[in-house]
Amino acid sequence: MNFHTLEELDYQRQKQLLEKRTEANLSRLDLKAPGRARGEYTKGMQALGQKDFQRAIDQLSKAIAVYPDYVAAHSALGYAYFNLKQPDRAHAEFARVVELDDHLSGGYLNLGRVEMAMGDMPAAQKSLAKAAGLAPLDESLMMILAYAQLMNKDYSGVVQTAERAHSRTHPDSAGIHYLSAVAWQDQKNYDETRSELQTFVAEAPNSELASQARQLIDRITEVKNLPPTQEAKIAFDAATGEPSMRGQKVLQDLREKQQIAEAESEGTPEYTRDATSTSSAAAPSLNAISPRTISVSDAGWTLRSRVEEVALFFTATEHGKSVTDLKQAEVVLRDDGRAPQSIRGFRSESGLPLRLGLLIDTSVSVTDRFSFEQKAAINFLQQVVSGKEDRAFVAGFSNTLVMVQDFTGDQDQLAKGINQLVPVGGTALWDAVAFAADKLAAEKESQPVARILVVFSDGDDNSSSVTLKQAIEHAERDDVIVYTVSTREADPGNDLVLAGNHAMRVLAELTGGTAFFPGSQSRFTHSLVDLQEVIRGRYLIAYKPAEFQHDGRYRSIALTAARSGRKVKVYCRKGYYTVNDSATTAANSDRQAR
Repeated sequence: MNFHTLEELDYQRQKQLLEKRTEANLSRLDLKAPGRARGEYTKGMQALGQKDFQRAIDQLSKAIAVYPDYVAAHSALGYAYFNLKQPDRAHAEFARVVELDDHLSGGYLNLGRVEMAMGDMPAAQKSLAKAAGLAPLDESLMMILAYAQLMNKDYSGVVQTAERAHSRTHPDSAGIHYLSAVAWQDQKNYDETRSELQTFVAEAPNSELASQARQLIDRITEVKNLPPTQEAKIAFDAATGEPSMRGQKVLQDLREKQQIAEAESEGTPEYTRDATSTSSAAAPSLNAISPRTISVSDAGWTLRSRVEEVALFFTATEHGKSVTDLKQAEVVLRDDGRAPQSIRGFRSESGLPLRLGLLIDTSVSVTDRFSFEQKAAINFLQQVVSGKEDRAFVAGFSNTLVMVQDFTGDQDQLAKGINQLVPVGGTALWDAVAFAADKLAAEKESQPVARILVVFSDGDDNSSSVTLKQAIEHAERDDVIVYTVSTREADPGNDLVLAGNHAMRVLAELTGGTAFFPGSQSRFTHSLVDLQEVIRGRYLIAYKPAEFQHDGRYRSIALTAARSGRKVKVYCRKGYYTVNDSATTAANSDRQAR
C-alpha cells in the first residue's frame, strides 16, 4: 500500500472543493476581494475546468496581484501548480492559504497532501491532523489522516483515529478499520488485526475488500489454532502467496471514500433505546447512558466512576427572572417516581468552572444578520466565560461543522474564531449538537464543572445524518444542558406551527435548558443577557436514587420547587439511562473472544 503522489490519493475531492465554495474552504477574506480580482479568478477557474493549467496560473496570478489576500485564488493556484508537477510551488501556495486564514480545513488538507507527495510524512500527518480538528465530522479527512499516520508508522495514532470514527455513525468510512487492521498487523498483534477486520466486514460487507478481509480472518484464526512454535512462521505477505492487505484494491477503496465532499450521511438508521440490546456492532450503543457521578465529602466535590449517585443540574425562574437563592428544603425531587434514598449535596453552581460550547448557524439563511450575531456572540462570551477556570469552544455549522476555536479561556482567541465564520451552505444542526455534546463530555476534569451548550440557529435542519432525537440522546448521555437562541426575526416563540421553533424548544427543554425566541436584533441582545443570568444561576443537586439498578432502563426525573407557597418554574433534564451491566459484560466478552 505504497501511495506517494496526490494522484494516487485521488485529488478529485480538491477539485470539488474548488468548484463548490463551502465552509471548509471559504474565507472571510475572499468576501473583500475587489471586482477585478474576482473577474481574473473566475477566468482562472474556467481554465482549471478545461485542464489548461498554465493559463489558469496566469489568470490566478493576476487575481492575486490585484488582491494578495485572495485565499481562494492561492488555493486554486496551488492546485494548478501541482497538476503541472511543481510540488514546491504548490506547497508554497497552500502554506500561504493557511497563513492567511488558519481556520480552513481545506487548506491544511491540501498542504498535507503535497507534503505526502514530497515524502515528508511527519509534516503531512501534522497538517492533516489540523485539518481533521477543524472539520471533525468530515469522515474522509479521518480516512486520509489514518493513512498518513500509517505511513508515518504512528500505529497508535491510526488506532485512535479509527476509534474516533467508530464512536460516531460513519457509514462511508468503514475502510478506516482496514487501515487500523494494517497498523495492528505491522505490530504483529493478530488478535486486534482480526477484530478490526471483523468490524470492517460488518460495516462494509459488500466492499471489494470484504472477501479479502474474510480470507485474512480465516487465516488468522488458523494461525491462532497452531502450536506456539509454528505461529511465528506464518507471514501475511504477497510474496508468500498468502492473502495480503496491501495492493491496488485498497487504493481503489480509498479513492471512493475520499470523494465525499462533506460529512453528510443520508438514510442512516436511527439508534434505538432497546434496553435489552447487547450488540457491539458498528454503531455505538446509546443504551448504556449513565448520569455523571459525583461524591461529596468534607474535602469537597470529586468525580467518582461507578457509584449509584446522580448529579443533576437545574435552573429556576420566577416571572421570567432567575431565582438564585433557593434552599434544599424548597426543592422536591422524584427519581423514577420515588423520593431519593438520600441527598448527598445541594449547592449553587455559580462557583463551578464553566465548560461552554457555542454553536453558530452559518447557513446562507442568516447572511443578512450574521455580522450582528457575531458581535453579540463575542460580547456574550466575554460576559459568561469570565472565571479563571472557565473555558469555551466555538464552532460554526452549515452543511458540516467547522471548529474555529478549541477550548480556551482566552477572550481574544474566542473572538477571533467567531470573526472567522462565514455564512454559506445548508444546515446540519443535529450533527453539530451531537458532536458538541460529546466534545464537552470528553474533557477530563479533576472537579465538577458546568457543561453548557449554546446554539444560535433558526432550528431548520436539512443536512444532518443524525436526528433530533439522537442529538438529544447525546446531550442526555453526556450530561450537557442545551440552551437555544432563535435567529428568526419577527417570529414569536410560541408559534409552534413552524418546525424550527418547535425543534429548538424541544431540544432545550428535554435536556434541561431553555429556549429563547428574541424575534429581532435588539431583543437578541436582551435574550443573551437573560441567558447569561440563567447560566450563572444554576444549581447542582447530588443524590442517591432509591432502588437503583444497572439494568439499562430509562429513569425519569421530576423536580419541583416552591418558596413562600409560590411555585417556582424549574428547568432540568427529564431523565437518564443507567448503564446496562449485562450488555457491557457481553460486549467485553465478545471483544475478548474476537
